Amino acid sequence: MLEDRKLDVLRAIVEDYVSTHEPVGSKALVERHNLGVSPATIRNDMAALEDEGYIAQPHTSAGRIPTDKGYRLFVDRLSSVKPLSPAERKAIQSFLDGAMDLDDIVARTVRLLAQLTRQVAVVQYPSLSRSTVRHVELVPLATTRLLVVLITSTGRVEQRVVEIGADVPDSLLGELRAQLNAATVGVRLPDAAGMLAELPERFTADQRITVASVLSALLESLVEEHEDRVMLGGTANLARFGPDFPQTIHPVLEALEEQMVLLRLLGESTDPSVLQVRIGHENSHEGLTSTSVVSVGYGSESEMLAKLGVLGPTRMDYPGTMGAVRAVARYVGKIVGEA
Repeated sequence: MLEDRKLDVLRAIVEDYVSTHEPVGSKALVERHNLGVSPATIRNDMAALEDEGYIAQPHTSAGRIPTDKGYRLFVDRLSSVKPLSPAERKAIQSFLDGAMDLDDIVARTVRLLAQLTRQVAVVQYPSLSRSTVRHVELVPLATTRLLVVLITSTGRVEQRVVEIGADVPDSLLGELRAQLNAATVGVRLPDAAGMLAELPERFTADQRITVASVLSALLESLVEEHEDRVMLGGTANLARFGPDFPQTIHPVLEALEEQMVLLRLLGESTDPSVLQVRIGHENSHEGLTSTSVVSVGYGSESEMLAKLGVLGPTRMDYPGTMGAVRAVARYVGKIVGEA
């Protein structure tokens, strides 16, 4: 492992290169950072860092820039991420608290992450398989038509229209609504269907046709396979980083159009507290080897419901980006996971 002084030199090179996008020389390090050693010592340290693959010289007689390996060591040795200011935290909470439903929460989260980090934001919808039933509602649309509404713990709303062959008395509607909620509220969606098997037997023979129609519609919502969905935002931010993509930005844009690539980008973490940073060639998709991805899970204290993150060039403000991603995930987790 590198000695502390060389780590300080590497840290200074990363910070200067991220802020200026110019290769960093020993003279600039002496002028900008109080490293406590002579310029000759800094040059020797830079030569050692280059030999070990942490920095590279893009052209002859130019300064040095970090490599993927250098960024990785910089991130691994971060003592802390950059905290958001009280004003930023208040703005995040106020913005997300105004969301009306799950779609609005996800859309606001994408916009917020893209604005805070000035990167591309990716937010995964909570999986229905991890959700529980919050409420079942039966809404009369006409004398022979009902709307069956399933509301999940993560804010997803599933709706089905049911055609009933006869008028449905309010008393039956009220009793059926009560029985459905008593049987399923708080139960995971994959398990809720089994809780309804004996429900028709609690009603009279002439009521069971209506009950069966409602149950059929509700079971469709409970057992239907829902594809994992992600929402993307802030792609235009990549235009600011044209020089960071050596050949062309097109492979990055093409990768971002693929749903499964986006899901894989967010990683395999099952622990909401684990912040993942994948740098350059650590991203398996060949179109993304010039990018870094910062991602984390969000959800309740006991369970991760989905993931979110940002993507940008490897020349990234890692402490600030990591702090923003973690803070937003915590707020979203409180809204979605504890609703």
